[in-house]
Amino acid sequence: MLRVQKIPIDSIYVPAARRKTLHPETVRLLAEDILENGMKLPIQVRLDGNRHVLVEGLHRLEAAKWLGETTIDAYLVHARRH
Repeated sequence: MLRVQKIPIDSIYVPAARRKTLHPETVRLLAEDILENGMKLPIQVRLDGNRHVLVEGLHRLEAAKWLGETTIDAYLVHARRH
């Protein structure tokens, strides 16, 4: 069973290919929703040495950054590299 962990946002690496899928308007709308309702679903990260690599949740991560958060709820998953 996956357990939610607080991860420092600045320790999360976002692969370049994943960054290409970012939509700023979606981030803005999601940030507004998070302010009103809170984060509904943790992001997913995997460990790669000493850093966390984003697996799922780019828009949630960027919305949390936009809101000035320093940590984010995340599931630590065992995923293969993309």
